[in-house]
Amino acid sequence: MALAARWIALFGATAILCGCTKEARETGPTTPQTPPIGNRDPRISAYQDNFYQVSQGGRYFSWYGCSRCHTESPDMVLNLADSEWRHGFGFANVYGAIAARHGRFAYGKRIPVEQLWQITAYVRDLSSHYPEKRRRVTLDAKAEPVGGNWQGPQ
Repeated sequence: MALAARWIALFGATAILCGCTKEARETGPTTPQTPPIGNRDPRISAYQDNFYQVSQGGRYFSWYGCSRCHTESPDMVLNLADSEWRHGFGFANVYGAIAARHGRFAYGKRIPVEQLWQITAYVRDLSSHYPEKRRRVTLDAKAEPVGGNWQGPQ
């Protein structure tokens, strides 16, 4: 009887071990480490179509002081609520305008890449903000810190 119990235990342990499979988990980075590779970069939808990523971009837009200059002003350069952009309105175009074409601010060297993706998604979303949504975003942002003369890491 003891021998039969040992064989059953050995068979059961073997069946359990053979039933295990390799864990399926992504081990690579999940956040972008590089700028978009073009306006058809497959990573764009993970930011542009994601409410959380867009709202985080709105927070960073305020934190880094972007909202101090970019409002719904009549000045077409400072008003980001339209989709009329000099260098194009594609995701990579807007990312490049924020990261590389911002003069003395050099945001591409000061703001982490993922946050630039989030800010870009938010800025591209601004043209869809109707007046009620703009008021709501403004009210929600009241409690958030607002950057001014942000210097970033030195």
